[in-house]
Amino acid sequence: MIVRTRVAPSPTGDPHVGTAYVALMNYLFARKHGGKFVLRVEDTDRVRSHAESEQVILEALRWLGVTWDEGPDIGGPHGPYRQSDRLDIYRSYVDVLLDQGHAFKCFCTPERLEAMRREQQRAGLPPGYDGHCLSLSERESEANEAAGKHYTIRMKVPREGVCLVPDMLRGNIAMEWRTVDMQVLVKSDGWPTYHLANVVDDRLMEITHVMRGEEWLPSAPKHVLLYEYFGWNMPALAHLPLLRNADRSKLSKRKNPTSILFYKRMGYLPEALTNFLGLLAVPPIDGEEKMDLATMAQRFGLEHVNLGGPVFDAAKLDWLNGRYLRELSVEQFCDRVRTWALNERYLRGIAPLAQTRIERLSDLGPLCAFLFAGRLEVNAEQLRAGKLDDEALRQALFLAMTAFDALPAWEPAAIEGAVRKVADALGKRLREVVRPFYVAVTGRPASLPLFESIMLLGRDLVRERLRVALDVLGGASAAEREAWAKQIAPHVSAPAAAEAPA
Repeated sequence: MIVRTRVAPSPTGDPHVGTAYVALMNYLFARKHGGKFVLRVEDTDRVRSHAESEQVILEALRWLGVTWDEGPDIGGPHGPYRQSDRLDIYRSYVDVLLDQGHAFKCFCTPERLEAMRREQQRAGLPPGYDGHCLSLSERESEANEAAGKHYTIRMKVPREGVCLVPDMLRGNIAMEWRTVDMQVLVKSDGWPTYHLANVVDDRLMEITHVMRGEEWLPSAPKHVLLYEYFGWNMPALAHLPLLRNADRSKLSKRKNPTSILFYKRMGYLPEALTNFLGLLAVPPIDGEEKMDLATMAQRFGLEHVNLGGPVFDAAKLDWLNGRYLRELSVEQFCDRVRTWALNERYLRGIAPLAQTRIERLSDLGPLCAFLFAGRLEVNAEQLRAGKLDDEALRQALFLAMTAFDALPAWEPAAIEGAVRKVADALGKRLREVVRPFYVAVTGRPASLPLFESIMLLGRDLVRERLRVALDVLGGASAAEREAWAKQIAPHVSAPAAAEAPA
């Protein structure tokens, strides 16, 4: 048997370090066993999937040194490798499920489903489809279709008994069928959901081992059932523990940066970040933790994965990155600095902003220092220098993060538009909101043009600076975040959130 693993990111946001972690585990497993590593794009979410996000994710993984043998950019014998290009394939398998009685058409309206969910909440019942359309006769179903009623296709799920999910890390996991929802397999627009596409793709791409995040464990019984319905052997499963913050909470951009692009922009070396993530499943060699990809692949083993949840220890990443930097030759160090920020493209972006504001080239240092920095040291007094009170300041910073996350295009006009929407949501003038943003983003009450500077810094670094400023002012509670998000919702579209790879 040729080992075949895969990573299947959804192009719905910035590349997450969790995506890199899962991709690396699959890559190392395949390389250790002389197998193949496949990259597949899970883009069945038509609303949130973007070609730009896909490109950024692929570039981020390549930057880390994680390469694939088959994928949407390089092709392969099992393509296409983008789910939106495989719709006809899925339809044929849906017909099999319908013909064999393993799936049914559901004509329930969104209003009925919402009322059902509210009633389940009031009764303290677990959420899930109540089987309303399960008993429709073929004649009734055909009549509904003839009347033009929209429908989804759901899978039939037993209501009694236990499903055993085999897991390479956890053994057999028992889950009661009554807790498993009758999953929608095909949406009303004819597009498949992740659950159907995932199973069909893994089968047709001959995936032998599926290693994914543990957040997908509740969905595993649905996939076990689909393999059974189709009469297929299921690949070996391993649900990897989620990356955790030092306080054991789930790694989240609300507390710490999670985008690969942030670490790239901060000046971390890709081999250091890859080494750091690899240590979560690769033991040191006689205490030596600095290893290249080939060495990590040789020593990789699922038995080294900590089921308690590996901690994303930022201090250790700093230490490891420092080692890599210090062990570079002077020539190599200069090359890395040029690639990081002293490159032609970045300097050409800075030049028109700074050129009209200096009298000596030596003025560039203090004027542009914030463009070459990571986190900034700001204090509450600096942020309070304008006319906004603390409540409005905290709201403005949080709402800006939400608005920036929702921007499909990262360019000055869009950034300015987002800040204007924040001002509108707060009932403030733009200049009242802009002043604290100068402090949070540049470290000074006045600097280079704000919106152009924000564009140059990048979405991820700007988000982190706004988060730091918000924390300086006391942060925001979960209740405040929820209330404030509703406040700006009429002004901005829902932010894209990068999903964990399937």
